[in-house]
Amino acid sequence: MEPAAPDPAVPVPLPVPVAARLPGVPDVFDPRLYAAGLPHERYRVLRERYPVAWQEEPEVQGWPAGPGFWAVTRHADVVRVLRDHTAYSSWLGATQIRDPDPADLPFLRRTMLNQDPPEHGRLRRLVSRAFTPARVDAFAGRARERARTLLAAARDGAEDGAADLVRTVTDEYALLNLTDLLGVPAADRGLLLEWTVRVIGYQDPEDAPAPLLGPDGKPLNPRSPALLGEMFDYARELAAYKRAHPADDVMTALAQGGLDPAELEMFFFLLTVAGNDTVRSAAPGGLLALARDPDAYRTLADGTAPADRAVEELLRVHPPVLSFRRTAARDTELAGTRIRAGDKVVVFHASANHDERVFTDPHRLDLGRAPNPHVSFGDGPHVCLGAHFARLQLRTLYEEWRTAMPAPELTAEPRRLVSNFINGITRLPLRVSGPRR
Repeated sequence: MEPAAPDPAVPVPLPVPVAARLPGVPDVFDPRLYAAGLPHERYRVLRERYPVAWQEEPEVQGWPAGPGFWAVTRHADVVRVLRDHTAYSSWLGATQIRDPDPADLPFLRRTMLNQDPPEHGRLRRLVSRAFTPARVDAFAGRARERARTLLAAARDGAEDGAADLVRTVTDEYALLNLTDLLGVPAADRGLLLEWTVRVIGYQDPEDAPAPLLGPDGKPLNPRSPALLGEMFDYARELAAYKRAHPADDVMTALAQGGLDPAELEMFFFLLTVAGNDTVRSAAPGGLLALARDPDAYRTLADGTAPADRAVEELLRVHPPVLSFRRTAARDTELAGTRIRAGDKVVVFHASANHDERVFTDPHRLDLGRAPNPHVSFGDGPHVCLGAHFARLQLRTLYEEWRTAMPAPELTAEPRRLVSNFINGITRLPLRVSGPRR
């Protein structure tokens, strides 16, 4: 029997030309690098000398090796990749650096994140009707009260005047705001955090549970259908409940929005994980940046820096997402580098946000910076659907901090997530009592 013909829609890893493996190209793939902070010097070298640089993809912590990819680090090139879906596809190989199991790829393509226009646009329009600015703005008062309550509890319950803001404030703040918007019952909210940690923190042996292994002894991808069944079962049950008991929330709108069951499940997955972890990563990252720069914080505290601009600058220096992958749909060229159809192309948001060609003095925290064309929420057709909701939450949290709390001050070193995807902070010990400064 002859072997089956390969699926032309699945990119085939190609051997890398020896010339692509240039000496002196810094590694920005290894997720363990990011536990020590963003590798800004490595990004700078790549932007200056190798703006589209080949990266090896070795086995790390039991996760299998991959064929390698092109790292894109300059702002203009990142924007070009994100905007040009005809050359750089989300659908071909999905959007994570690691290649999915080919058997999982049809499943992963159900989500809007892993589609290209025009199908992506159809799904985006459907969910946009549920995720309207008016519905989001209606939660502003609730978010403010929640920020105020959580900060007060952290301050009142602190030992020696210090608290881990991730554990006491930001995880709860992000999760409860999202579940309010979605319409998830209070008793079920812990499930969403559990699922988020499992999917987002899988590269971090401390942050995530031990990975489940497949028959071959290798870890199963936490985004595979085998590991998302529980979440999908819950999404179907919640949608059925919302049809019988409609309310003014996103899940009711989705349940009544004409999505087929598979599309609804994937939207619930996307909103649960991406909607939660955007603020869950950005909020402590912003507070950490303010703690590292007391002079900048004073411009926020005294109103010299408008809160809206401060949010944009804190997002620039601490983007919640570190990287996104595309797959070349055809032979093309980027920054003078030839890229072949099927090659993985990965954009690095934090590098683009510190590109000297776009941002004056990019490593200075300037809370009044304008213009501020950061790419922390992406660009092009896949620009973050929940960006308005995230900005509202972040602005509210920082405003409530400057009203009620002392200037952010580290009492111990923070702990960062081991991940080349999410720019996470897993512990943030800050002083929470004392005079405002």
